[in-house]
Amino acid sequence: MKKDIHPKYYPKAQMACACGNSFVTGSTLPELKVEICSACHPFYTGKQKLLDSARRVEKFHAKVAAKAKTVHKSKRAKRATKTKAKAARKTEKK
Repeated sequence: MKKDIHPKYYPKAQMACACGNSFVTGSTLPELKVEICSACHPFYTGKQKLLDSARRVEKFHAKVAAKAKTVHKSKRAKRATKTKAKAARKTEKK
């Protein structure tokens, strides 16, 4: 590492949250004040609520399923027409 270009590192920096929780961590600042921490964040506490009021996930899955069915049907239709054409050619040759 080059000398005199890096900030000073504090291995025992104090972190203070708005909820009152405080802990020690390493940082380039000696003291940090944050609004939310792992003790009060809904994701870490298990109180997170996922709302899908517009049913976007279900709509997406329905759209993908409908598209897969139409592609599958069109392949069947192509295969059927090829088979009919092949059969017609065989009867013409006889």
